[in-house]
Amino acid sequence: MQKSILITGCSSGIGLASAHALRGNGWRVLAACRKAEDVARMDALGFIGIELDLDCPQSVERAAARVIALTDNRLYGLFNNAGYGVYGPLTSISREQMEQQFSANFFGTHQLTMLLLPAMTAHREGRIVMTSSVMGLISTPGRGAYAASKYALEAWSDALRMELRHSGIHVSLIEPGPIRTQFTENVNQTRRDKPIENPGIAARFTLGPEAVVAKVRHAFESPAPRLRYPVTLVSHAIGVLKRLLPARLMDKILQG
Repeated sequence: MQKSILITGCSSGIGLASAHALRGNGWRVLAACRKAEDVARMDALGFIGIELDLDCPQSVERAAARVIALTDNRLYGLFNNAGYGVYGPLTSISREQMEQQFSANFFGTHQLTMLLLPAMTAHREGRIVMTSSVMGLISTPGRGAYAASKYALEAWSDALRMELRHSGIHVSLIEPGPIRTQFTENVNQTRRDKPIENPGIAARFTLGPEAVVAKVRHAFESPAPRLRYPVTLVSHAIGVLKRLLPARLMDKILQG
């Protein structure tokens, strides 16, 4: 029987590339997007388009109900990939902006996963994969809000993995470094006069979405999925340096 997977944030980048790759491997892909025109495009591409705005609890409820109906209450895979960034010094970020950052990157993911989990646990099998970030491992000036949301996602995923240890459901985190997607263009800059930009050297280590897709496929299809999948040299290096270096030295490196 063809297994169904829901992928959020499918309009472009990692989500779209993963949707194409997994469908090519025989998955039935439900492709969730925030905008109605992107949902229609997913349908035209041969996916099952789902309208989903993670910042809206009612939208999450409607999307989850549609997924359950479309899969006859049997969902195998959930790829929580959608998200966006609020960049700027913490002094420039209002409570409302911080709440929106967490609403889209964390609260909506929690709500969606909890609504869909019964459609997975009842069958004692499945995979839940999250797109985190190297910013879920470290924080840098100007990216504090985004990093905080990804730190929260990392901790939440660790707890979920342990709580589901006897359920037959595996939980994995994808931790990309710099990837060529539309993420940077869609960042909400709170200081447009002084936007937060990636350092020039980051371009040397930037990879395409296909680098993430290889990890996503392993997380969903391997009989022994990993707990974490760092992607790009930057993510691998940060993971090592954070374990080895004193915190003050890491601060100096990350401050540039």
